[in-house]
Amino acid sequence: MPFLVLAQTVNDACGVNPGVICNLVFDLSGSTDAARIADFAARPVKAVLILLVAWLGNRMVRRWLDGAVEGWLDRSAAAAAKAREESAEDSGPVDGLREAAIRRARKVVEQSERSSQRTRTLGAVLRSLSSIVIYGLAVMMSLGEFDVNLGPLIAGAGIVGVAVGFGAQSLVKDFLSGVFMLLEDQYGVGDVIDAGDTIGVVEEVKLRTTQVRDINGTLWHIPNGEIRRVANMSQDWGQAVLDIEVAYDTDIGQAMGVIKEVADGMWREQLPNATIIAEPTIAGVQSFGESSMAIRMMAKTEPGEHFAAARELRGRLKEALDQAGIEIPFPQRTVWMKSDQPPGE
Repeated sequence: MPFLVLAQTVNDACGVNPGVICNLVFDLSGSTDAARIADFAARPVKAVLILLVAWLGNRMVRRWLDGAVEGWLDRSAAAAAKAREESAEDSGPVDGLREAAIRRARKVVEQSERSSQRTRTLGAVLRSLSSIVIYGLAVMMSLGEFDVNLGPLIAGAGIVGVAVGFGAQSLVKDFLSGVFMLLEDQYGVGDVIDAGDTIGVVEEVKLRTTQVRDINGTLWHIPNGEIRRVANMSQDWGQAVLDIEVAYDTDIGQAMGVIKEVADGMWREQLPNATIIAEPTIAGVQSFGESSMAIRMMAKTEPGEHFAAARELRGRLKEALDQAGIEIPFPQRTVWMKSDQPPGE
């Protein structure tokens, strides 16, 4: 019976579920007022301790994220340095090739800087999300120490979350797609991409939208969630593929020699906006047409410069083939004119 009286007295002092401090003070003093005051004073202390632990946890998580970001940046810098060394080794004795190696090294540095900026952006986003989650849990636990009924708050937040989720699901989809695009480095500012209905140059990449300017100068704002597939034409390198058609009576060896000479000459020149970065290759006869056969030539170029390189090659090949007397065939048609007048009139 004394135990029952003691339990009832403690419940009167500190509630149905008395805390450790309340029980301790009541056991030492035997006073319900002292136990009630100690319990009331302990709750703010507990809340402060919870917030302090949350602060320490947030610092640890942010430090871990910073370490992961710095590690990624170090690996990117090492890869960029290796690529610069390879570019320096690939530079030949020709001045044009040496200048091209320098340009490639500069582009490697630019890509490394872009990767660094992307990594820092993602790190900032992850740090913000971790802080929101940690401090949100800490605030809820702190409110629980003051006997605040969290059930209605959680239920209300859940209802609001469901309503916002249905209304803003496209926004969340765009945001998550933007995060993954940045994480995977699918494209960046200055890249030429094919986003389905739009082909153009990327001018800005945000977490929700991507801005692409097409060849007509129109600026498209594309939600990231609407980009189901994307083709990056400016990543790492490009390739100009030309099928040069010649007549059937052409000496194949001579034609391939002329094409190779023109392509190699342009490779050695290393034009600034149509740079061929590797020795062009002649694949051979690609197909037979109605009046011609096609010889395929491939040239590896700097990212996004294969269009300009292909146009320059076509112009030079036309002049070289004409000088070599190699005919570029075209369809010809004989037209017969019928007259109603009898012959001789």
